[in-house]
Amino acid sequence: MKIGNIEVNTRLALAPMAGVTDLAFRAICREFGAGLTYTEMVSAKALVYQDGKTRSLLAIAADEHPVGAQIFGSDPVCMAEAAALALEISGADFIDINMGCPVGKVVKNGDGSALMKNPELAAKIIESVCASVSVPVTVKIRKGFDAGNANAVEFAQMAEASGAAAIAVHGRTRTQMYAGKADWDIIRAVKQAVKIPIIANGDIFSGADAERILRQTGADAAMLGRGTFGNPWLFREAEAAISGEPIPERPTVKELAQTALRQFKIACETRGERLACLDARRHFAWYLRGVAHAWYFKEQITKIETMDDICRISEGISRELK
Repeated sequence: MKIGNIEVNTRLALAPMAGVTDLAFRAICREFGAGLTYTEMVSAKALVYQDGKTRSLLAIAADEHPVGAQIFGSDPVCMAEAAALALEISGADFIDINMGCPVGKVVKNGDGSALMKNPELAAKIIESVCASVSVPVTVKIRKGFDAGNANAVEFAQMAEASGAAAIAVHGRTRTQMYAGKADWDIIRAVKQAVKIPIIANGDIFSGADAERILRQTGADAAMLGRGTFGNPWLFREAEAAISGEPIPERPTVKELAQTALRQFKIACETRGERLACLDARRHFAWYLRGVAHAWYFKEQITKIETMDDICRISEGISRELK
């Protein structure tokens, strides 16, 4: 597919997820087949007010392309300024506007999925951002705000008319959050209603799911989200399923531990030891989901303070668990 003038030679994207998809995790997912990535969602206001922590979220690797910088907000002028800053700081290939985040503190301020209740304002934001940057602008949306306002089709048409170069659609409403089942039919309806690329998102937890969502929706790419937690191999499985090839074997526990360690070393190099260790407490636990007899190491993970702790735990897992 092409996002504006950008050739995207993949059908697999990693969803932008706050607190999860930092540079280190994106690097590991790229290694296993994520061909399109996004930074974590960053606040337009925080960027404009020169918040240092927010700026750091926009770091991308030298070889991480194509990649988008995702911003959120509801003021067209602020969003335009933030988009230009995000592009300057990150060197991303495109700017993505989050109009789908369901989190309460985001919605309360009129940002994220709250914008699906206000298409007129959303149109002004898209137009303003498009006018402020020289790269393509994409949008991430949901099925709608609630069951009575499932307006993804009309919203996508508005976004296209306002200048959006591609749209990612999560098949749930805001009120559903992440509960229930994603509606892939609404994604197909969006795909049929616009000419720009559509990226399908929601309930992709296996390679078969990725193949099925693309076949059922006709979308140009599949966006993998929660299914990748501690499981970057999902991209490898998805690529095989889409290509009609045998699904690769799951990694051994040793491979799992070594991959986790590699991720945390990258995080240490890019974010510092303290933040890398805090993140490792969550990510390492995700890596161990479903691993038998891992309770001792899961307990140790909650106490991680240094990279030495991480190395020791990784070595123990590799040695003790099968």
